[in-house]
Amino acid sequence: MLAIKKLFKNPAVPPEFRSNFIHLYFDMGWFGVLSGSAVNFLSVYATRIGASGFQIGLLGAMAAIVSLIFAIPAGRWLEKRATGRAVFWTSVFYRLGFLLFVPLPWLFGAQGQIWVLIALNLLMGVPLAALSVGFSALFAESVPTDWRAYVAGIRNIVLSLTFMITSLVSGYLLDRIAFPQNYQIIFLIGFIGAAMSSVHLYFIKPIPGQTQPSLSTRQPVSPIKELPSRPGWYTAIRADVWKSPYRATLLVMLAFHVAQYLAIPIFPIYFVRVLRLTDENLGIGTALFYLAVLLGSMQLNRLVRRIGHKNVTGWGVVGLAIYPALLAISGQVWHYYFISVLGGLVWALVGGAYANYIIEKCPANDRPAYLAWYNIILNASVLTGSLLGPALADQISLPAALIVFGLLRGLAGFAILKWG
Repeated sequence: MLAIKKLFKNPAVPPEFRSNFIHLYFDMGWFGVLSGSAVNFLSVYATRIGASGFQIGLLGAMAAIVSLIFAIPAGRWLEKRATGRAVFWTSVFYRLGFLLFVPLPWLFGAQGQIWVLIALNLLMGVPLAALSVGFSALFAESVPTDWRAYVAGIRNIVLSLTFMITSLVSGYLLDRIAFPQNYQIIFLIGFIGAAMSSVHLYFIKPIPGQTQPSLSTRQPVSPIKELPSRPGWYTAIRADVWKSPYRATLLVMLAFHVAQYLAIPIFPIYFVRVLRLTDENLGIGTALFYLAVLLGSMQLNRLVRRIGHKNVTGWGVVGLAIYPALLAISGQVWHYYFISVLGGLVWALVGGAYANYIIEKCPANDRPAYLAWYNIILNASVLTGSLLGPALADQISLPAALIVFGLLRGLAGFAILKWG
């Protein structure tokens, strides 16, 4: 506890930054409550009430479809507004959706619940598109460059602690309370965490000198005004971003996220139908994963200062190949626990570094447009992976698909190191 207190009250942090940093930590802490409960067990719940691989894929793909449509408009919308207020209100509208998960077992049968969950994820994707773009810009505006690795590392530590505790508690409750009331309680816990996270987002303020310039003063990164021959759609969607060096970053992150999300929708199916894990087993495994993330995050700042965000991200993605590859040859619960620890150590590198790597590659005076394009490739990857992953697994078996997806993750990591 003393170590955690020191992290929150580091005397080296300038006084003018402390309020933002603390609210960023609490935002992530409550997000960990949401993630360790409702988000963590949503696909498991859908699997237990009979969702097919295709439906599990759709559950993850719906928000991605919406974000692909709205990411560019969201970036342009954010350019005209104070980032902090926009992030707060989009988080409120997005997270209200988690409250609607709670009454579903009272209102619909199993298949009805699955399709309503898919529809809710589709609707929640609209505010999520703006929130995803806006939060990255808000983080850049509220945390000075020299402190970003430090703040990201502590946010990972806080996320790990709350996710770990919440997943253990959730697994315990799920195995001891009758179905489906157990999942309704978990979804309610998730909504409370989501609401409290939004409260802390409200208090995060841009720091003078880090703020996005207004439209009237911003100097365009690409000389759009000097290209009158460009059609209106070209400037409207900011296609000039793909003429910049940022294109390489977008392409290697596309490769990473496709490889990442191909595997994610088949994990719950493998856990429930092949390994036959209980909810308590899943809670313990998730807790071990985030305990490892916590331990790895404590070294993140030192490692980033030594080799940089890009290299930490690249080597971390190479390491992510371990998780699906080893999972494919596992057969007992202790295998799952061991793999969870290894995966957590590697994710500490990727999760703590890749967002700052992306921000570093964005021009400081034009972040929303560049981050909007990153959000597009992220959601294109979610959509592609969520639909193709289960389809491929149906063709070649779950273990074979996991091995293939692990190999793709490794190749994506080397692409980041070479071309990112």
